[in-house]
Amino acid sequence: MSTTPFPPGFLWGCATSAYQIEGSPLADGAGPSIWQRFAQTPGRIANGDTGDIACDHFRRWREDVALMRDLGLTSYRFSLAWGRVLPEGRGRVNPAGLGFYERLVDELLRHGIAPMATLYHWDLPAALDDRGGWLNPDIAGWFGEYAQTVFRALDDRVKYWVTLNEPWVVADGGYMHGVLAPGHRSANEAAIAAHRLMQAHATGVQAYRAEGRHQIGLVVNIEPKHVAPGATEADRHAQTLADAYMNRQYLDPALLGRYPDELREVFGDAWPAWPDAEVEALKVPIDFLGLNYYTRSVVRHDPAHWPVPAAPVRQAGATCTETGWELYPAGLTDTLVWMHQRYGQLPLYVTENGAAFYDPPRATAGRIDDPLRVQYLHSHVAAVHEAIAQGADVRGYYAWSLLDNLEWAHGFSKRFGLVHVDFESQQRTPKASAQAYREIIRRHGAAD
Repeated sequence: MSTTPFPPGFLWGCATSAYQIEGSPLADGAGPSIWQRFAQTPGRIANGDTGDIACDHFRRWREDVALMRDLGLTSYRFSLAWGRVLPEGRGRVNPAGLGFYERLVDELLRHGIAPMATLYHWDLPAALDDRGGWLNPDIAGWFGEYAQTVFRALDDRVKYWVTLNEPWVVADGGYMHGVLAPGHRSANEAAIAAHRLMQAHATGVQAYRAEGRHQIGLVVNIEPKHVAPGATEADRHAQTLADAYMNRQYLDPALLGRYPDELREVFGDAWPAWPDAEVEALKVPIDFLGLNYYTRSVVRHDPAHWPVPAAPVRQAGATCTETGWELYPAGLTDTLVWMHQRYGQLPLYVTENGAAFYDPPRATAGRIDDPLRVQYLHSHVAAVHEAIAQGADVRGYYAWSLLDNLEWAHGFSKRFGLVHVDFESQQRTPKASAQAYREIIRRHGAAD
């Protein structure tokens, strides 16, 4: 790590999402989501786990904010459950559900922790899914209505807003491969869902310009695509397609007003002929861009790999997480610099960065040692510092995640938290990585 601290005002945070930690998904009149429905379907989530209790944050939020205070966080990124606010997804507002987030925001501010609120982190109201979900051309308007409701309630206290979290995962996992809610498997649907997501993003930003007074942005997950050693021309072309599909499919329309040309080859006949004016309308001015970075991917050409003929190649000697992701902090530097160079002088936040390593289900003598995660934090914070040195305007870092939680289709089998959760007792135990992060924050990112 550098001996030079991070710039003044740099935000140090942790991130979570509603369905992964809240529990009580139907409490106080909330409507069900596609993830509640998905989790209740046998075989969809490892070990039959669900978010019915999760981390019980819905009832333990004061305790969790106290953990954030003790870590020294200056910001906290969380998501709102759309169905808590609008149980049917549109129309009737649920004051009790909205009140939960108002109390959470007030408690954060009481401890000097700036909220960053994400409007959509994958948990679409089931009532809207019954009407076609992200395939329905009306969904951008539904999202705008929801966004407007939340802005009017919370923008006097929340200064950082995010429209969508990782739209690529929503379309690829939920509509292309079916491994995430709502569980569809169709290239045609994935192409449509991707476009509807970007229309919702644009509508959400426009709603904020009418109602809001602070900042709004978009969060994407980027995975640098590298070719394997000894690459052929076919390998390099596969790498280009993979990069377009995962890394440019959402940023280019949002920031440049166009889709990558390579998507026509990726999707083939499934790629719709969207009108130029409709695509150009996806470009709306935003105040910042959020990056979720976990790993890189080294690929080689493989025609059997769908939808992109680019198969990942595991690197000999690489350290990998429990999810099989290679530890590659240099990729975080490279990605931040690439975003800065490709998309201009846009403020950047690392909105998620973390790793799943084995942690025991229970703490021993009130302690959890996780040296690999400690090393991960130090190396990736140093990578952010290097990106700033290379000219990227990075203004904050959010570790994923504050708590061990429901890791989507992995259930509770993968632990990303800085704070250990015993899911039987709900006991919280800060890990050694939490202590390390507290020290990073205390030193404002500088080494001894």
